[in-house]
Amino acid sequence: MDTARGISRLAFDAVEQLTHIVEGMHANIAALSLPFGRGTDGRTRGVTGFVYQSIRSVNAGARTALDRGLGLLPAEATPAASGPLLSVLNGLLGDHLAATENPLAIPMQLRREGEPRSKRLLLIHGVCMSDRGWRRNGHDHGEALARDLGYEPLYLLYNSGRHVSENGRELAGLLEELLAEPDTELTILAHSMGGLVARSACHHAAEAGHAWPRRLDKIVFLGTPHLGAPLERGGRWLELLLGVSPYSAPLARLGMVRGAGITDLRHGASTPLPAGVTCHALAGTRDVLVPVSSALGRHTDPDRRLAFPEEHCWVGSGVGHFDLLDDAAVYARLRAIMTPVEPPRDRRTPASA
Repeated sequence: MDTARGISRLAFDAVEQLTHIVEGMHANIAALSLPFGRGTDGRTRGVTGFVYQSIRSVNAGARTALDRGLGLLPAEATPAASGPLLSVLNGLLGDHLAATENPLAIPMQLRREGEPRSKRLLLIHGVCMSDRGWRRNGHDHGEALARDLGYEPLYLLYNSGRHVSENGRELAGLLEELLAEPDTELTILAHSMGGLVARSACHHAAEAGHAWPRRLDKIVFLGTPHLGAPLERGGRWLELLLGVSPYSAPLARLGMVRGAGITDLRHGASTPLPAGVTCHALAGTRDVLVPVSSALGRHTDPDRRLAFPEEHCWVGSGVGHFDLLDDAAVYARLRAIMTPVEPPRDRRTPASA
């Protein structure tokens, strides 16, 4: 009954947070705070304070009782399914789920498809998505590249609500174990936030002295917000605006209901592209989530600009953020990038006798 326990814990967490918000607004209104500036500490006193404390106590008691009761029921045969709703939930609240040891928190894991091969393709999904999200409109880049070029697809599933750095550090350790056997070559295909996780993994691997980066041939980024995502910056502005007045400040808690991973998208990643690895960046002109300049790492500040060679940058006309997962032109570009280059033949003519 892990799923039921996880949902019940979230419900009780929501009641607790809502109580904090309502009490904060009540305290500021009762104190006749000025329209702008600092308000009270958000706690009420006297009988009113006793009422709010009673709500918290009843909520905590009911939570403990229900959690223990559900714990007595038979365990699920399989863990909570990594479906779309659970992936979205982890993207929005994943850091909270992990910190509270909620059973709904998605643990990092790999799904392997096909026969083991020396050429491995690691596919890393984006925020609020899962390893199953690579299949779109009947197409899967991993399956297609396995069929056409002989790769072994490895699909990463992770909690996209955790900090990018946390997922990157864990992925680095996972790859060190995965690539322990010799004669293996790794290529990473990463969509959206997955590209930031890949860069973070390379950074942590370098710091830890891991061996697997020496087997990393290339990384292909699909719509990765290397320089940040405007929509997340908009969410931050909403938080700041709500905090201007003590009457609306408690509502700013609602603006913070998004995972640490999403807040990491505000400015992208500060780590450089991994040294010695061929990196490609693909973007779409209709991507409203990640601007072309961010996806290609182009910034007016040289210190923030990423060193993608011009020939390794590609922009799909009319391609949106999620179209990057199944667009025919995108796949054609991927196939061209990952097709081994044959050495030129020796065309010298033999010397005459």
